[in-house]
Amino acid sequence: MNLKEVIKLADELVFARTGKHLSDLQEMILRGTWDDEDYKEIANGVHRSEDRVREVGMELWQILSQELGEKVSKSNFRSTMERLQISVISHLEQHHNKIGSFNICGESRHPPDIPNLHPPNQETSNTKQTNISHQNLSEMPDLGAFYDRTPELATLTTWILQQRCRLIALTGISGIGKTTLAVQLVQQIKDEFEYVIWCSLESSPTLDEFQHKLIEFFLQSEKLDSPATNQKPLPLIKYLQKYRCLIVLDDVHNLFSKVELAGKFKRGYEEYRSLFKQIEKLYHQSCFLLIGWEQPKQVTQIENQNMCVRTLQLTGLDIAAAREILRDYGLAEIDNGEELIHRYEGNPLWIKSVATLIKELGGCVTKLLLDDTILLPEDLQDVLEEQFDRLSELEKQILSLLAKESEPVNLAKLLENGRMRSTDLLNALQSLSRRCLIEQQGSFYTLSPVLREYIKGLYPDRL
Repeated sequence: MNLKEVIKLADELVFARTGKHLSDLQEMILRGTWDDEDYKEIANGVHRSEDRVREVGMELWQILSQELGEKVSKSNFRSTMERLQISVISHLEQHHNKIGSFNICGESRHPPDIPNLHPPNQETSNTKQTNISHQNLSEMPDLGAFYDRTPELATLTTWILQQRCRLIALTGISGIGKTTLAVQLVQQIKDEFEYVIWCSLESSPTLDEFQHKLIEFFLQSEKLDSPATNQKPLPLIKYLQKYRCLIVLDDVHNLFSKVELAGKFKRGYEEYRSLFKQIEKLYHQSCFLLIGWEQPKQVTQIENQNMCVRTLQLTGLDIAAAREILRDYGLAEIDNGEELIHRYEGNPLWIKSVATLIKELGGCVTKLLLDDTILLPEDLQDVLEEQFDRLSELEKQILSLLAKESEPVNLAKLLENGRMRSTDLLNALQSLSRRCLIEQQGSFYTLSPVLREYIKGLYPDRL
């Protein structure tokens, strides 16, 4: 089967499903995939972002999967199309058509009569072919505009799809865009999995409640696939071993105690530690993505020892992406826009909050920005308050010490001014670092301008 035949057949399949023919970009993705190019190479060839090429590619694989009734992905596209040709020819032979009269490159624009190569749950001699993945994304938020995170998306995609990581922590300060990035990631890679589940932990479900919810979803999906089979519930880890699953846990910090150092489980939630240990230690083919202001201590402790565990700490947007936010708020031409982005460290939520204030109050606010003033709109203070309420007294004390200083401070000065044991200081610094609330420059520590201004207003009696 040559490339011209492949493109023609794919066009017929896409037309049958969508009523539209292949776009130029879709065709280039198919050509690159046939030549064993990765998304980056395809993107360079068409002068588009890798992020956009990957997104269109994922949509294309989903369309082909739906039309063929079997899983189609970038990795198996060529073998699928070659098997499809053999199946079509065999199908025609059974109807006493001559092979020589079969022309897959004919001029017809009507979808071909193609038999389903792999009906649902039919096992082949080599692998078990599956339908489109079962997805429960009812708790996944719709966050609107996505601002470019191409490197981060590429990193997470590599960890999940290529390195088959089992446990990934996505962390960062409030408003930095963790959940937004995860939503975009799930949209791009969800069709590579048999099961995709997004769970919000905002209500702090116990481990029993959480596992029951997931197991029920697995059971209901299996009943739909095999109505005649009486499925019995299995332990959660068994489903992770049986299927290729992507499970996202958002707001994972709700499992941890307030006024304690980062990552300590609340009373009654310690059993989650065993679950995460199972995910790390036992063989399975699934991935858990944990999103939150803080992560389980064991994730950071074992990351360097286990290649299946990874942490990505999200930082601010670059200047170009952050400018898109200002443009969306009608502030593309604002004076010192780049300086504003730096001042608010490219944090999308912080920038949106200040942009709203500027838009509502006009030029008088813009003039204040020229004087290096840090504006803290009320909604921004509310977001910071929610995270600061989780801090221990020792952490608050250290932040107060750092807020007094305009320059980075070393350990010796913190010990001298704080009058605390070195062990307590180091543990609190480690916790603040894991919460992404302090910045380290060699052996010195400092705060961002926004956090320094907030702390000055929060603890005036300590400064």
